[in-house]
Amino acid sequence: MQEQVFPVYLLAGFLDSGKTTFINNILADGFAAEDKTLLISCEEGEEEYRNLKNVTVLQVEDLELLTAEFLLFEQEKCSATQIIVELNGMWNIQDLYAVMPENWILYQIVALADARTFEMYSRNMTAQMMDKLRNADMIIIKHCDETLRMALRKRNLRLVNRQADIFLENEDGSSEDYMDGTVSAFDLTRPVIEIADEEYGFWFVEIMDNPEMYEGKTVSYRAMMLKPPQYGDYFTPGRMAMVCCEDDMSFLAVACVGADVSGIPEGSWVRITAVCRTEHFDPYGEDDGPVLHVTEIVPCEKPEQEMVRM
Repeated sequence: MQEQVFPVYLLAGFLDSGKTTFINNILADGFAAEDKTLLISCEEGEEEYRNLKNVTVLQVEDLELLTAEFLLFEQEKCSATQIIVELNGMWNIQDLYAVMPENWILYQIVALADARTFEMYSRNMTAQMMDKLRNADMIIIKHCDETLRMALRKRNLRLVNRQADIFLENEDGSSEDYMDGTVSAFDLTRPVIEIADEEYGFWFVEIMDNPEMYEGKTVSYRAMMLKPPQYGDYFTPGRMAMVCCEDDMSFLAVACVGADVSGIPEGSWVRITAVCRTEHFDPYGEDDGPVLHVTEIVPCEKPEQEMVRM
């Protein structure tokens, strides 16, 4: 019989970053309306928890008390089927991960920060701040104004975490996506932007969404050769990607021109170096899209992991 697993939702951030408010909001939306929830609070903030129907609050402010046996005992005592953790801002995510029961699975990590104190914490508590940003699935930065938004984008958090959804929340409660077309997940100042195998999916999404960002930039990446005859002089080396499951597979490729690939076998692996342009390409439809003008293409070994996970 397969062992039951229990999802853990982790809220990370320093004091006054809005962790308790975020928890209250998700509880108010019916997060724990039916399923019993264990809420582990690792620091005492000014705001109190609300909407605690089916919720058991466990206050743990001493890191040494956190053991797998203790956590499992408390979960079983309240029959919780899901766990929310409000992590102490001075603790690292690994501190919790190291003591989690084996059947607890980190389902989502949300890092919260206050734009008004972001620079101070980044400068004085760099390791703790980077731990939260690097590991998060979602980053929410509150109390933004125009000046703070510009400063945060100039800092380029995408270089810290390429995968997380990042939102900037304004004083009036409205929010906007950090990725507004001015911020890249890659260092675009480099003479050649090397796309690592595990980064191909992130790069593909970014260049397809914002091709102008890469105009005139040189990129280098590894891909599998594909030469659709209906595209004429264009060829489309790319990678197979699993978008959500094995039944949802896609071939992610950017159009390439400028090289004689007649002698390169279909399905073989190549290393491509090319200059990015934004141009018309029939499969892109009416809008222009990225077209790579190849300066070098050489055979290479296939990557250890051929599949790209999105």
